[in-house]
Amino acid sequence: MLKNYFKIAIAVLKRRKFFTFISLFGISFTLTILIVLTAFVDNLVSDTYPEVNRDRSLYITILQQKDTKNNGQSNGPASYYYLSNYVSTLKTADKVAISSIFNSTNAYVNDKKLVIDLKYTNDAFWDVMSYDFIEGKPYTLQQIDNGERVAVITEETKKNYFGDVASVVGKYIETDNVQYRITGVVKGVPITMLVSYAHMFVPYTVSKTDYRQKGHMGAYVAVILAKSKADLPKIQAEYAGVVSKIKPDDKNFDIFKSQADPYVASLIRNSPIGRGAEDGGISTLILGASVFVFFFMLLPTLNLVNINISRIMERSSEIGVRKAFGASGMTLVGQFIVENIILTFLGCVIGIVLSFIILQVINNSELIGNMHLTINLTVLFFSLLACLIFGLLSGVYPAWRMSRLQVVAALKAQ
Repeated sequence: MLKNYFKIAIAVLKRRKFFTFISLFGISFTLTILIVLTAFVDNLVSDTYPEVNRDRSLYITILQQKDTKNNGQSNGPASYYYLSNYVSTLKTADKVAISSIFNSTNAYVNDKKLVIDLKYTNDAFWDVMSYDFIEGKPYTLQQIDNGERVAVITEETKKNYFGDVASVVGKYIETDNVQYRITGVVKGVPITMLVSYAHMFVPYTVSKTDYRQKGHMGAYVAVILAKSKADLPKIQAEYAGVVSKIKPDDKNFDIFKSQADPYVASLIRNSPIGRGAEDGGISTLILGASVFVFFFMLLPTLNLVNINISRIMERSSEIGVRKAFGASGMTLVGQFIVENIILTFLGCVIGIVLSFIILQVINNSELIGNMHLTINLTVLFFSLLACLIFGLLSGVYPAWRMSRLQVVAALKAQ
């Protein structure tokens, strides 16, 4: 019977070309937008170069100090002193990468200004992050302790500063009137990856600000790497115990808070919806995303429902004749739902093809440097899921309306 449904459905879709075209356009346009957005979000939150260990990492990106009496608070990154004294000493952690928020510096090449985003790091940063070294290697702990002005730069920075040369290891790069000797060149990352993004990496000991200055607040973040994913709750528990004993470093505040979060939770906690929320804003984000997707899908679904109802009214005589010859309501419902699923599937295929083209255009245009968007299995799964939901939502009600048509009314309507 299902085979007959498919034959009838394909014949009907060929005959109703106008409605088929309008339906395909609405479905493919909606799914194209969803796929492109999903590809972007997947690239943003999935384990990807160089943060390939996100599944066993915890991020400390923000500290909170509160004044409960006056309802005031201070939020911001931590100081190097805080992270080295309270985070690097955690017994349950395997390694702790400490790096600064990147800051823009100026270099000059042939009298042209080149903006170089610079980041200060410790030695463990290179163990936690899995950068691809095109040449050379990272600076060592000894070089950091000695305060040597050494640097690792990205491939993009190498090309912009030195041009097309074979190797730059051992050469010097000058930014903000300070020279650094290059020890290595790495493949760059997009600016959306705030913890690992920079054009140039240098030891924290050469920072112009005193990294030994005591105080909680500063310009550094930490990534705690666990030996296995199973150790994450232990690390969080140990860190929570450490934080419970820390007092605010400003007399204007009476409560100090800090959490070690998985990557996605750390992103949300840094957003306006995450600050002040006990769960870091995850529940708010899920609710907001669900509402957005619901309303985004609702409009094209309603449009497709109206189109499908119009298709039904055009076919009222056909429905009347089939009912007169004994076709049951369930048979007609099944036929119409199969038609709609086929139509939705074709729209999904078109949407995937269009999405692939759009993603290639975005990648080639380098709208966001070093970002490469792809339609991977995760993106494809959610696209097909949306396709199924879209087909069912837009097909069930019109199919029910079709099954309720009386034979006489259906024949008169034509």
